[in-house]
Amino acid sequence: MNLKEFFENAKGTGILATADSSGNVDIALYAKPFVIDEKTIAFIMLNKLSYANIQSNPKAAYMFLQENYQGKRFYLKKIKEEKDQNKINEMLRHKYDDPEVLAQEKALVYFEVEKELPILVK
Repeated sequence: MNLKEFFENAKGTGILATADSSGNVDIALYAKPFVIDEKTIAFIMLNKLSYANIQSNPKAAYMFLQENYQGKRFYLKKIKEEKDQNKINEMLRHKYDDPEVLAQEKALVYFEVEKELPILVK
């Protein structure tokens, strides 16, 4: 199953882990990514800790946990970002219509998927 199919069909919870340049780790709940192609995903990120960490350390990990502890782990590297608020808000309107969220400054951050692994539960 390819990335686009996985995220279109999967139901569950996403968790993004980042670390700053000193190795201080943060984890945060994150929605499903936008799948750009089979090696690229993107997240809309608010100007908070995860976004700050990505500025000094481009590596991240994203876990999508489905029911019965199934799912996938993705090891990521930031490759670029966009700050066109109109474009980002248009993408967000498909998921949210909250004026408070739409008013906040956001970035569309693109990541290369360096490795994909299943969640293994024994």
